[in-house]
Amino acid sequence: MKFLHLSDLHIGKTVNGFSMLAEQRHVFKQVVGYVETEKPDAVLIAGDVYDRAVPGVEAVRVFDDFLTELAAKDVAVLLISGNHDSPERLNYASRLLTERKLHLCGVFDGKLQAVTLSDEYGEVDFWLLPFIKPSGVRRMFSDTEIENCTDAVTAALDSADVDFSRRNVLLSHQFYTAAGVTPVRSESEINPVGSLDAVDRAVLPQFDYVALGHLHGAQNVGGAVRYAGSPVKYSFSEWKQDKSATLVTLREKGDIEITTLPLTPLHDMREIKGPFETLTGVEMASQGNHEDYLRVILTDEEEIIDPMGKLRSVYPNVMALGFENSRTVTDVSPISLDAEQMETLSTYDLFSEFFLELSGAVMTEAQSGIVRELLGKGEGE
Repeated sequence: MKFLHLSDLHIGKTVNGFSMLAEQRHVFKQVVGYVETEKPDAVLIAGDVYDRAVPGVEAVRVFDDFLTELAAKDVAVLLISGNHDSPERLNYASRLLTERKLHLCGVFDGKLQAVTLSDEYGEVDFWLLPFIKPSGVRRMFSDTEIENCTDAVTAALDSADVDFSRRNVLLSHQFYTAAGVTPVRSESEINPVGSLDAVDRAVLPQFDYVALGHLHGAQNVGGAVRYAGSPVKYSFSEWKQDKSATLVTLREKGDIEITTLPLTPLHDMREIKGPFETLTGVEMASQGNHEDYLRVILTDEEEIIDPMGKLRSVYPNVMALGFENSRTVTDVSPISLDAEQMETLSTYDLFSEFFLELSGAVMTEAQSGIVRELLGKGEGE
């Protein structure tokens, strides 16, 4: 069984006022090309199909064109909703589209949805778990204590009768963490608050492969649990990343091969830094595509009149401008909770966020108990 793993398409996204639709069409053509050459049995899309719950007309058209091209290749498409999507909208006509090998799962209804595909080694069960929140899952399992996303995912997985003697693949769109593994975060993601949005990777049973969505940098979270990452760079925190699609080959149980297929942007996203005259000179402008999306950091000591206008006469797609000199230093790449988020957090949640940032993992139940006990003593003194 061979399949392509994609996620976080964010169709319709704009970055610093620039529409990414042309970039998205460009990489989708490459994905269709890989379907032609690699001949996978399925394409998995692990959530955040659109950038917002009510996508624009052009965004819907781009996705419709993409699905139509995939359908013409007679490949199965398995898709779940992410935290940016409207679950109900993605779920529309899902039963009808199943006949065209398009399996949509936008809404979790209390039981994990499964799609079974076959190859020369037998059957593979694909389990579809769209983005869920504790509040929604709690209503479905009133007899189960569900306080956070780890509890919610555990309850959802327990609702399925998974036969782990068979080959099983899980699609999920959540923020998974693992002890000893620091996840690579991007500015374009929605940051979790404290540890409430984080899911301990340890709760996942032994699936043969877990196709994750949510983080925009391609990365593993231990074993065959993998984020495919976004196919396009959506922030300057991603400018050094190489975007790709993940190709997974499942042979007999226990025999898995994971490779990445590069996705080349129409216009790259990069950063240039230096004095104005150097950056706008012929030598610098000839390095790379002058129409790339740029973050420019000027190091001139003297003031420059209308620097953005002058830069865009050379580089039309300058997205961001910063200054770094003795008078002004602009920190251009922080990734942290903003002030409004911090004001809404309890002391426990702030410590949870600190622990998660430091270790890359959610506190265990025992650690959580110790912290709550210590905080309780502190408030009592």
